[in-house]
Amino acid sequence: MPEFSDVLAYAALSLGRLLLGGYFVASGLRHLAMRDRIAADLVARGMPQPMTLAMAAAGFQIVLGALLGLGLMVTLPALLLALFTGAVSAGMLNFWTMAEPERDAAQAAFLGNVAVVGGLILAAATPWVRFG
Repeated sequence: MPEFSDVLAYAALSLGRLLLGGYFVASGLRHLAMRDRIAADLVARGMPQPMTLAMAAAGFQIVLGALLGLGLMVTLPALLLALFTGAVSAGMLNFWTMAEPERDAAQAAFLGNVAVVGGLILAAATPWVRFG
């Protein structure tokens, strides 16, 4: 029979995965709703096929977020979402090139994404954690 501390640890991991994955599902759905605005921002940054890219990114977040949240193939979705979040943050939240007041908001969002990447790296490692 598992120890109580092991049950709590598994419950915490499951809840953490659910919340982290749910964040990406919700974000992907929000990006689908905002696809025109996101595509326009991608056009301004010189990206090719902006609507296709916006839709693909939203789908990527939804599918991988669902896998992570449900605890399916945890490592690969978590690592792919970490790479995606890091790349998008560097490309879209490049606060170091911005002037005030948008710089503060972009920097806060960037740092929040750094924390999310940290959580994704932890999630990626959890299949190898053994309790008890």
